Amino acid sequence: MIASLIETCKLAGVEPRGYLADVITRIVEGHPNSRLDELLPWAYPAMPTAKAVA
Repeated sequence: MIASLIETCKLAGVEPRGYLADVITRIVEGHPNSRLDELLPWAYPAMPTAKAVA
């Protein structure tokens, strides 16, 4: 299940480690169950694209 969540993050352009840390922190701090849709990977901003260095 975790591997699936990590792959979903990658597909949505979200950095998995930061996403998981943020979601776990929010849950511990009492994020309301009625707003769980806000914690889904596609609700997060995408990672900025890396620029090639010549």
